[in-house]
Amino acid sequence: MIDTPFRSWRLAVIIAALPFTTALPAFAQDMAKPTTEMQTVLDKLGALEAKPFSTLSVPAARTQASPADAAKAVQWDKRISSNPDAQVTTKDIMIPSAEGGLAARVYIPGGDGPFPVVVYYHGGGWVVADINVYDGAPRALALGANAIIVSVEYRHAPEHKFPAAHDDAWTAYKWVVENIHGMNGNANKIAVAGESAGGNLAANVALMAKKEKTKEPVYQLLVYPVAGNDMETASYKENANAKPLGKADMEWFVKNTVSSMDDTKDPRINLNGRSDLAGVAPATIILAQIDPLRSDGETYASKLKEAGVAVNTKTYNGVTHEFFGMGKVMPEAKQALDLAVADLTAAFAKAK
Repeated sequence: MIDTPFRSWRLAVIIAALPFTTALPAFAQDMAKPTTEMQTVLDKLGALEAKPFSTLSVPAARTQASPADAAKAVQWDKRISSNPDAQVTTKDIMIPSAEGGLAARVYIPGGDGPFPVVVYYHGGGWVVADINVYDGAPRALALGANAIIVSVEYRHAPEHKFPAAHDDAWTAYKWVVENIHGMNGNANKIAVAGESAGGNLAANVALMAKKEKTKEPVYQLLVYPVAGNDMETASYKENANAKPLGKADMEWFVKNTVSSMDDTKDPRINLNGRSDLAGVAPATIILAQIDPLRSDGETYASKLKEAGVAVNTKTYNGVTHEFFGMGKVMPEAKQALDLAVADLTAAFAKAK
């Protein structure tokens, strides 16, 4: 034991002499720490007894408390008003479809119009959640961008496997293009937007419009989109145990969504494997640091840029998947919303 100090000193000298290219130790790759505000929401979600999706049946997953519920509870605790903004009115409609109709909620800002339009697709892994859960983001976008937001429902898995949701997303977009003038909207200034699985749907709609040579969106807002089928990326490894979305949860969503794992190779799911991105609408891609899907979005942004598409990408540190609609309790969410509004507004101003 007498030589222990010497051994410690010698080890310190050796470490100090290592080149900067030496691999970092495992602990340096650990998941990032949430901000104080993000942790407050996560703690509240735990207090509401929300469980990891991977441990639940589909019915239980659909009925448990959501991150949106947790954010609203934090608003209540902090005595922050949760009343909807009076300048935005809503109207629930039914979009015709071959399967009997798709529910949608139209958010209409105050003023005379005609207004630009955003077709918005909610998240939930194509399995859970609905337009009621995802109310905060479309409402805030309607107010901020002074635009009509059409928040679209779509069929969910496992009752309706892939590509049912993708088919519904396209059906809804086409209907909005053809009919939004009846609600004082301007289809010449139309964008698509979505979060998570909905971000994937929005990206697919933009690509489908280009392929079909029909009315294309002037912009796409993709918030932590599902864009690949590789679950061994850096962010999946780093955030395997993240809440409210970890690797096992994504595996659960995929298992419930596809009929076969071969479906994950389909270019509608594996956007990062596509070679037809050139000419698609410019995009803003908003990502969260503590999110298995971060690498998906980073790669898709790079692929779009390589194809000559204008992309504005921003990763917000210290926040998790689902942070985007929490602007009333989280500064990063407000910053992300402001970025989205600025980019959408600029795109609408350029459109004719």
